[in-house]
Amino acid sequence: MKLYLDTSTPETVLKLNDQEYRYTFANDLAEKLLQFIHDKLQENGKTFQDITEITFMSGPGSFTGLRIGATVVNTLASELNIPLYNHRGEKHPIITPDYGRPANISKPRK
Repeated sequence: MKLYLDTSTPETVLKLNDQEYRYTFANDLAEKLLQFIHDKLQENGKTFQDITEITFMSGPGSFTGLRIGATVVNTLASELNIPLYNHRGEKHPIITPDYGRPANISKPRK
């Protein structure tokens, strides 16, 4: 089963083969994303072990959404020992989010 995940916008998109699921997480993406994936796999009679490859929309997009999504797909791909691709179809050992611009890091006050 192929898994596609897009957390770059407020509406998360999950595809399991040709089945597409959309859900808008409020401020609980980190807390509920893995359970959302698990629940949708179960609805299809599958488990995490049935995933054969993962594709992730690596950006640009939401800093927090991309960071959380990348953490989940990197962990799943590593633990399941399956291929991981970005949305351009390029295979990667890990996905690094593309935020679309350099990080806006504030200078320390002191």
